[in-house]
Formats: sequence, structure tokens, C-alpha cells
Amino acid sequence: MTTNAEIRIVPIAAEYIDGFHKALDAVAREREYLTLLEAFPLEETRAFVLGMIESGNPQFVALADKEVVGWCDISRHAFASHAHAGKLGMGIIPAYRGKGLGRRLLEAALRAARETGIERVELSVHADNHRAIALYEKVGFVREGLARKSVRIDGRYKDAIHMALLHEQPNQP
Repeated sequence: MTTNAEIRIVPIAAEYIDGFHKALDAVAREREYLTLLEAFPLEETRAFVLGMIESGNPQFVALADKEVVGWCDISRHAFASHAHAGKLGMGIIPAYRGKGLGRRLLEAALRAARETGIERVELSVHADNHRAIALYEKVGFVREGLARKSVRIDGRYKDAIHMALLHEQPNQP
């Protein structure tokens, strides 16, 4: 298997859409970490990614050779009153977890978010995903609330923890 040092973190590009779709579908079908239970159809995924690129929203993929093995993206909110904020999504396929890849992806996306003026990054994480929660807290996310029975997968309820990270912008009150 490819080592962490050999895995490249790169901005998403059209050439990675199929691989991103495959990785997203693999993680979704685990029915454990994402609210999404399977990837959207490829054409919808393609439209999402191309829209992210066009909007300048941060989206990075982790590449082992040419295979997408993880991703992290931040979608800026559409309403003008919320345009200073974005929603984070990420995932890593099972064979590449626990090797520091999530932190590398997250740091790349957060750095790009800061550079594009996103001041608030929000996320929701299943309350039983302790590894992800620990990662988010290590990079500065703070718990803001709990949504009880937020998700139901296969008849099993999960709570969700809402978290956010604030990037203070210079010369802002």
C-alpha cells in the first residue's frame, strides 16, 4: 500500500471527478460516517464539483498514485448574510484511515478557506465518530450544539454534534 508520504493532497480538478465519486460512494455505503447513504449519480457529482471549482470553494482530494482515497471540501453558503461561512464535508476510504491523512486534507481546506475570506467553517459529525471529533477539536473546531436523533440509518438513530471554527479577519469588529 502507498505510504502517507506518497499521498498527494491536491485541489480538485475535472480529471478527479470520477475518482471522487467512487470514494464518496464507498464511504457513504458504509452507512456509518456520512448522512448520505450512497453517492449522487455521477452527473450530479460532476455538476457539484464543477460548481465548487467555478465558485472558488475549497475542495481537495488525496491521491494515492492516481486514485482518490479521500476528500475535504468547504461549500460557501449561498445567502449574502451567510456568505462569510461555509459547510465542511470530508471522508477517507477505509484502507487509508488512521494515518494522518484527514488532518492533511483538513488543513489544506481550512488554509484555502481563510485565503478566500471564509471566516466561519461549520460541520456536523455523528456523535459516535470519536476519531473525527478529536481531529476537528485538534485543529480548533468548537462544539456548538447537539442535534438529538439527527440521523436514522437502518432503524438506528444517531445524534449529531454541530461544530464550528472561526477565522478572525483583520480589521473586523
